[in-house]
Amino acid sequence: MADPINAFLHNTHIAYFTMEIALRSEIHTYSGGLGILAGDTARSCADLQLPVVFLSLASRSGYLRQELDDHGNQIDRPDPWDPGAWTEPLDAMIAIELAGRQVWIRPWLHVLTSPLGSRVPVILLDTDLDQNDPADRTITDRLYGGDLTNRLRQEAVLGIGGVRILQALGFIIRSYHMNEGHSAFLTTELLRHHPRPTNHIDSPPLLYDPEHVVERCIFTTHTPVEAGHDRFPYDLVEHELGSFIAIEELKRYAGSDDCNMTKLALALSGYVNGVAQRHAETTERMFPGYHVRAITNGVHVASWAHNAFAHLFTAHFPHWSHEPEVLFRADQLPDDAIWQAHMQAKAELIDMTAQKTGVRLDPDRPIIGFARRMTGYKRPELIFSDLERLEAIHTRHPFQIVWAGKAHPDDLEGKQLIAEINDHIAAMRGKIEMAFLPNYDLDIARTLVGGADIWLNTPLPPLEASGTSGMKASVNGVLNLSILDGWWVEGWIEGVTGWSIGTDLGHQGEHHASDLYDKLEGTVLPLFYEDRARWIWMMKQSISKLASYFNSQRMMRRYATEAYLR
Repeated sequence: MADPINAFLHNTHIAYFTMEIALRSEIHTYSGGLGILAGDTARSCADLQLPVVFLSLASRSGYLRQELDDHGNQIDRPDPWDPGAWTEPLDAMIAIELAGRQVWIRPWLHVLTSPLGSRVPVILLDTDLDQNDPADRTITDRLYGGDLTNRLRQEAVLGIGGVRILQALGFIIRSYHMNEGHSAFLTTELLRHHPRPTNHIDSPPLLYDPEHVVERCIFTTHTPVEAGHDRFPYDLVEHELGSFIAIEELKRYAGSDDCNMTKLALALSGYVNGVAQRHAETTERMFPGYHVRAITNGVHVASWAHNAFAHLFTAHFPHWSHEPEVLFRADQLPDDAIWQAHMQAKAELIDMTAQKTGVRLDPDRPIIGFARRMTGYKRPELIFSDLERLEAIHTRHPFQIVWAGKAHPDDLEGKQLIAEINDHIAAMRGKIEMAFLPNYDLDIARTLVGGADIWLNTPLPPLEASGTSGMKASVNGVLNLSILDGWWVEGWIEGVTGWSIGTDLGHQGEHHASDLYDKLEGTVLPLFYEDRARWIWMMKQSISKLASYFNSQRMMRRYATEAYLR
């Protein structure tokens, strides 16, 4: 029987490296927005027949399965999955050296198929092999798991091991796309393929020719938070990678103080971009001297449209899933059809919330949705800043809130925020109906972005790189109420596509809570109750002006023409 990878070898010449990727809810190789973006990217590559192969880690124990105790505290559980159930083992293995030991890596293949029939390969790297030392078998076990040493090993497996796996399988790769800095060690593997002549005159001498690497590498950075950029002490790098690359040579690109993976990727990539216009500007300020372009993220509309909306779109725009730009005509859809589709989606959210939490929401009251990684700068607690005023607003214009999101196991602040939210939910029971959906995943996300009425986003600017959950909501006509940061700076038309919280792009959030209350009390909730026709008109504007543009088809066409075909 032919190796299943052979069908892709001839016409695949772009490799997309990502630490996480969301392929389906049963494959636990993602933690949040970065992985969901990678999954949407893969789906659009399949739709558009782009010649891309995706590489990530197998992460057999997943990220975490979130449980809540009786007090609303997050309990971290393993979230295992079986690669054998959803992928095929490939007939190849390679080794890299870590801490003086040979670490063997095997690839698993998942083929992602477009509804149009085209396919892209996704390769997941796994070190759980009998050939490996017991300490090395668990390197790829848990996404973002372990201490700093294990994180370095994971990134070496992805970057160095990924390049070698592609070569072993027979791929001829012309472009390497790094989705965040986790895979930046791939640049060092490529450097080693291009030694400099011994008679060059650089001082100190360059061992490798970086130009050949720069012309082949693309780097997308997602993190405007300084702490989010991976750094490794050079003594740790030297202990783990040994003589793989001279430390003095590495310091040329990754920084003199420690091995900064973002700097390494920036220095050795010929094309660098942020994931929104404002994020690109923020990145250039963080890393002066680099030109950072902007390709604003998008979402795979066919994956995020609720079935009721998908049927409606298909009836009017048969090719919408392949060419979502035709959704610019969604403002011509019948009002009653839009509202009927929305109420179907809302009913599913209400049923899911009741099943998972026991809270039965009212379909006639607006549902505010808030779902994302729970961490400090996302400020999920902002709406609770003034409980007395919140209750007063609810008395005049009743509303409901549904929350979801996980905190990283080491993010104590994020875990505390989850506990505080659940404390507020318990304290306000009987006053304001609220629910927290545990174990946020792809299935919960699809139901929540489909069935909410209002999508709330309250990050501390300028720390939101993009924020794709609001894009997913817009596909379903859900109206965004958001801080002016990330993608919303570009998508926001006040009173048309949604509403801003605050209007000053520069201030740091000291007035955001009062702005949020003012907008809910004076604009958003009165409109829902008093002018349904205008509300539905805005829903149609949201779909036509946002979903038609902030989609991963547009995003990947830009990558193809601006980055891949340089």
